[in-house]
Amino acid sequence: MGHGWEGVVLKLFRGKDFKFTVTGAEQVTERYRRVHFTDGGLLEAIGIHPTMWVRFWFDNAGKPHQRAYTLVDPDVAAGTFSVEFALHDGCASDWSRRAEPGDVIEATVQGTGFDVPDPLPVRMLVIGDPASLPAINSLLGVAPELSATIWFETSHESDHDLPLRLNPEHHDLRTVPRKDDQLIADVKANLPRLIGDPGGAFVWIACDTQTTRTLTSYLLKELNLPKERVKALGYWRAA
Repeated sequence: MGHGWEGVVLKLFRGKDFKFTVTGAEQVTERYRRVHFTDGGLLEAIGIHPTMWVRFWFDNAGKPHQRAYTLVDPDVAAGTFSVEFALHDGCASDWSRRAEPGDVIEATVQGTGFDVPDPLPVRMLVIGDPASLPAINSLLGVAPELSATIWFETSHESDHDLPLRLNPEHHDLRTVPRKDDQLIADVKANLPRLIGDPGGAFVWIACDTQTTRTLTSYLLKELNLPKERVKALGYWRAA
């Protein structure tokens, strides 16, 4: 399958192509699926870092469609990783539902990157939802004993059963239903008292694009956090 104009653009930006092979899959909840892969040489060639993601290529009615997914439990020595899919209508979710051992999928690595905050904050502040769950778990794994407050937006009852890798002694989880901008309101009401020194804070945001933009603007313009202490990325667009 060709990658169309998006593939050409990624090549211009030195994107590297790989092929991954499915080794198995498991249904985590009714709306969440984990697929296991061999890496086609990716991890040895690129290395790994927290929240690392790659662009998978899916067939969408005969046209190439790319979506970015975070690697789960990458193992350089074994050359394996998993990917978790928050299921909804769409070609990526449909592909994950059908995935069987031996299936091959193409992917491109371009744009991934993460710098561990230096200095580490006293408390990490994390805002996300099921789409960014793998990245949240990866981020929390950077320093498992570092205190963290996690706002996690839910849309379905089964979202409460998702595998957040929390350390109960150090991690404070706040689930917020996706309704009437409740996540934004809750963050604005509670985050300021948790920041401490703005220059030493670290806030990570990965929600839908509009929520991410709103909260990022709030942090930078109203709370005056330095830009380098905020890591924000819109993971999806609300319909």
